[in-house]
Amino acid sequence: MEDARRHYLDLIRTDGVPLSPALAQAFATVPREVFVPDGFLARDGRRVLPADPEFLPTVYSNDVLVTKLSEGRPVSSSSQPSLMAIMIGALDPRPGMRILEIGAGTGYNAALLAALGATVTTVDVQPDVAARARSALARAGVSGVRVETADGYTAAFAGDPERYDRIIVTVGVAGVSPHWLDRLEPGGRIIVPVEHGGTHPVLDVREQGAATVVCPAGFMSASGPLTARRRHSHPEPVLGMEGLTGSRPSCWRPPLEALAYRDLWYAAGAWHHRVTQAARPDRQQSCLAVLDESGESGAVVLADGAILASGAERDRYAAIGAALADRWDALERPPMSAWDVELAPSGPLWTPYRWTLRHRRAEDSPQPAEDSPQPAEDSPQPAEDGPRAA
Repeated sequence: MEDARRHYLDLIRTDGVPLSPALAQAFATVPREVFVPDGFLARDGRRVLPADPEFLPTVYSNDVLVTKLSEGRPVSSSSQPSLMAIMIGALDPRPGMRILEIGAGTGYNAALLAALGATVTTVDVQPDVAARARSALARAGVSGVRVETADGYTAAFAGDPERYDRIIVTVGVAGVSPHWLDRLEPGGRIIVPVEHGGTHPVLDVREQGAATVVCPAGFMSASGPLTARRRHSHPEPVLGMEGLTGSRPSCWRPPLEALAYRDLWYAAGAWHHRVTQAARPDRQQSCLAVLDESGESGAVVLADGAILASGAERDRYAAIGAALADRWDALERPPMSAWDVELAPSGPLWTPYRWTLRHRRAEDSPQPAEDSPQPAEDSPQPAEDGPRAA
């Protein structure tokens, strides 16, 4: 087991994630297997049980462990450890801090936070998920974690301490609940995966609704008000786009690596509200897509800069996809961490409405051609009073 956990830390670091000594110690000592006592679903759909030979090697791999399905869709899991490490690092928990976690999952993430000296309240809307997390935390001997069954939007329950130094969200949402902002201590932060272009990049949000981008991610979506859509929401991901044919050949050698492709994807989503993700039957991973108004056609931008398109407006959407890719390339391929994001009230949530590249004025950026995406400054505008003050 000691060797397995040492290898576990190496796998997390191999994914490019720096681990502080305290966080490395937490990952090395909190027993992840205790939090999946009923096993989990392998990527091929099989249930892996504790007695199976692949159980422990998979538990101590850098992989997500899906623990519950509803109508064939994952609704609870233990997240990928390297992503957990990035989010916890961004959260910057300190001993004695009070942390609210939205989405209890297996309880493993809360246990890691407790190992870092925080007092954690974790809530989950699913009573069975909350009960299993509570049991697992007890079996692991973890103190300092309270598990509540509650709606994540309000996170209201009896005996709520009301104010928190940090809030971490482990489920994909469309924006930030105003209830979270109201309960954040001065100087606090919310680490939250917010829908953008069909994925859930993680944001670091402060009290005034100002945010920076932490990393790319894809999460199971929440339910209720936390997934409320608005006029300029990106389209939902699509399973496929029929009739795609080449519109522009490959122009980047070598093709973008996975993280750089996500950087392009993020910029595209900031510049155009029809950006989402589309699965392609000939590729394992989903692609950056710009959907036309039918929601079934449009253009796909590949990692080598090639453009595929389909539908009645294929030429127009191919031009939009090319303009997105070329604009990002001309700006020297900024990483998603270079974006500042402003949030403002929109319906039941605070949602992103303006994106600005740090150290570059948008009016100094290369301008897109006609019919191409609008610059970030043309994004949906906030309510009249704008983002509220601290």
